[in-house]
Amino acid sequence: MNPWDIGSPLYRKLVISAMVLIGAGILLSIIAASAGLQSLVWAALAIIITGLLTHLAGLVVRARDARARRAAARPQKN
Repeated sequence: MNPWDIGSPLYRKLVISAMVLIGAGILLSIIAASAGLQSLVWAALAIIITGLLTHLAGLVVRARDARARRAAARPQKN
């Protein structure tokens, strides 16, 4: 199974949001660079960084979910 199939809805939302933010930032930076708008390039960089931080949050959620699945699968000692 891959992380997408067993991932929580929060994980999926974070991954999709991260991809959209990074893609929008890259597209905006290309447009800004070709138009010569330096301030817009910095704004695009901020959007890309936000996307990367969102991606990192998704990794944290994924690790938390995996830890919870392992704990639930482990037999309890009485």
